[in-house]
Amino acid sequence: MSTIGNSILKAEGLSKTFKVGFLGRSVTAVHGLDLDVRKGEVFGFLGPNGAGKTTTIKMLMGLIYPTSGQAWLFGRPIGDQESKARLGFLPESPYFYDYLTGIEFLQFYGHLFGLRGAALGKRIDELLDLVGMSHASHLQLRKFSKGMLQRVGIAQALINDPELVVLDEPMSGLDPIGRKEIRDLILRLKEAGKTIFFSSHILHDAELLCDRVAIILKGRQVACGRVSDLIDEGATHSVEVVIDGLGSEGLVRLRQLADRVIIQGPQVLAVLPSRQQVGQVLEIIRGAKATLVSLTPQKGSLEDLFIREVKSKQPELREAV
Repeated sequence: MSTIGNSILKAEGLSKTFKVGFLGRSVTAVHGLDLDVRKGEVFGFLGPNGAGKTTTIKMLMGLIYPTSGQAWLFGRPIGDQESKARLGFLPESPYFYDYLTGIEFLQFYGHLFGLRGAALGKRIDELLDLVGMSHASHLQLRKFSKGMLQRVGIAQALINDPELVVLDEPMSGLDPIGRKEIRDLILRLKEAGKTIFFSSHILHDAELLCDRVAIILKGRQVACGRVSDLIDEGATHSVEVVIDGLGSEGLVRLRQLADRVIIQGPQVLAVLPSRQQVGQVLEIIRGAKATLVSLTPQKGSLEDLFIREVKSKQPELREAV
């Protein structure tokens, strides 16, 4: 077995093949996946719908068996009951008995972990306050909004005070306010010393939250690392310049340097391919006695990385299907 070190959750060569259809045709949902989630980090598991994220999480949680490969939770093989007691999990589409109130719901899950009496009551009060649901503690779940259900679902994942919290698409289907509430909650969990592993197809949210990410396409991991490193790796950062009062001669010279030039009344917006052209543009502005309104470097994003990986891997992925 590989050295686990400070890994909380680790997988090597994890694969899953299903038999589908009347003839039992083999379809591989996950291909040789490697993961290494470290203590105290927020790790994003990213990919489009149908990429294999939920299948991977089900294997890591011990809900389905991998066809090949190995995985460890807290240094022990997946399925170890002592390790599972240190884990909190919220699936993508959980079914909650919706005639329970918020308090009754958390009492039920607390009993599964052996919590009783005053200790359980105190824990429930703490969690409802943490997820901002104290006001709805006596309301039946069937009267909850999607965002409220997500928050109380996260509360049940925390009932046993776990070291690792696994969330499958926690922001899916939420409006912008609901997504921000879940983002804030994840950051509070990190501040409390939790390790968070979550899947998502919403790249902007992951970029705001994650220390490291892995990107999966058609069951294959195509990128993994720190967000800042992945964004900078091979990325060309453009620069957006807004100029006021640039004459026709200066405009001609500017077009030779810029990828795109847009005229907006007396102002000109130019997008430079990189920072290398900035000095020349400043000389054009001074020569034309124009005014530099703004100069804004455009930072790369996870979305840029994702699109780049999809385009670069398309031939390889088509051959693998």
